Formats: sequence, structure tokens, C-alpha cells
Amino acid sequence: MAILVWIILGIVAGFVASRIVNKRGEGLLTNLLLGVVGGIVGGWIMEHFFHRAGVHGLNLYSLAVAVGGSVLVLIVFHALRRA
Repeated sequence: MAILVWIILGIVAGFVASRIVNKRGEGLLTNLLLGVVGGIVGGWIMEHFFHRAGVHGLNLYSLAVAVGGSVLVLIVFHALRRA
């Protein structure tokens, strides 16, 4: 069940982040990968720098953390892709 929650959260977070960064989606698989990686990055940042819980379920807080991390990952992804 936890894997399904990560996949759903990853798809939504990746899609929202790609709409924020470049105004269009990257595609389902890319959104999923960026969302899951973004959730991990966002959770790590929240835990280590802000001393708050990271992504811990399917709720709005976790979605916000995952979207924030996904935006950072997407910015780095586009910078590396252009280089």
C-alpha cells in the first residue's frame, strides 16, 4: 500500500511541479520519477534543515513537501539537460 501512495503522490507532485516550472507536463513517466525523487529530496530538506517531518503519507503537507522538492529537482534537471 505504501508503494501505491508514493506512486500517486509522485505523479501528482511531478505534474504540479512541471506545470510550475515550465508550464507544461513532462510526460507520465518523467513526472512520476521527478515526483518521487522530489519527494525524497523535499523530505530530506525538511528533516535536515527545518527539523520538520518529511513526506509521511497521502496528505496536503506531504504533497506540498514533494512539490517543493520536485520543483528543485526539475530546475536541476532542466539545467543539466541544457548543458
